[in-house]
Amino acid sequence: MQTTAQRAGRAPVRLALAVGDPNGIGPEIALKALQACDARSDLALTLYGPSGPLLGTARALGLEDILARAAWVPTGDLPAGAWAPGQVNAEAGAATVAAASAAIRACRAGVHDAVIACPHHETAIHRAGIAFSGYPSLLAQVGGQPEAEVFLMLVGGGLRIVHVTLHQSLRSALDDISIERIVAAARAGVRACAGLGLVRPRIGLFGINPHASEGGLFGGEDEALAVPAAERLRALGIAVDGPLGADTLLADRAHDLYVAMWHDQGHIPVKLLAPRAASALSIGAGVLLSSVGHGSAMDIAGKGLAEPTALLRTIDLFAGMPAAAPPGDRA
Repeated sequence: MQTTAQRAGRAPVRLALAVGDPNGIGPEIALKALQACDARSDLALTLYGPSGPLLGTARALGLEDILARAAWVPTGDLPAGAWAPGQVNAEAGAATVAAASAAIRACRAGVHDAVIACPHHETAIHRAGIAFSGYPSLLAQVGGQPEAEVFLMLVGGGLRIVHVTLHQSLRSALDDISIERIVAAARAGVRACAGLGLVRPRIGLFGINPHASEGGLFGGEDEALAVPAAERLRALGIAVDGPLGADTLLADRAHDLYVAMWHDQGHIPVKLLAPRAASALSIGAGVLLSSVGHGSAMDIAGKGLAEPTALLRTIDLFAGMPAAAPPGDRA
């Protein structure tokens, strides 16, 4: 990752920062992150969010001067009484999606290099009647492409793990795994790594079953799906090891990028090594979007206790981006 000094003389990386659920800790960590980055010349941060919660949070934290100096795109406001830190309601859910969607559209138009979205609350969004299963699905919806083409990559604890399937039952995830989907997830991960400055990463492909099925002892899914996917990736010139058991590959720590077949297979190692400090990247949609690896923390929302550590790590992750990301995952 490049430092500020290494980027001296180069144009700043332009990041859109969407506040997430306004009743969660999103507005607080966004403003605290702006304060921490106030003197940085390698970044150009633009805030996206509803006006009332941001103005109220700034007053409560004594950060009104930070908000006044910030580049800020107000994305409407909440109805009277709907801004209530710690409460889950439909209005806050709708505001979450509005802010993130505006930031994504601006990034697609070339205004920003990448989008960072503060934590959302899925229940609030669903109460608003909005179909939503995480920021990858929203990125697909705004970009007008199938959700199956957008993937989640967690970065933290020295690991980068892209997920073939995500927020669904394990039974349905196993039904959705295909050769094509494994290949697409791995290729999206390779493009995302290149967009972050890591060209030609070496990939470790997790098996679907324990021990990658142990030669068929634990099922035929790996031989039918993961093995041909690995062969196809190698034919494309991508360096891939596996499929092997996820535990074996992670123990070796010999790869730049790992491909997990289902949610917990990838989430547990990253969150064990980087609790509440990981970055969650949505990749494959032509826009690079990251959230943070923790939730909206309704229990401490509005109390001034939230730490922006994970958000600042995500900002630093994008600060090391090359001047221009490659075609296919332009950030």
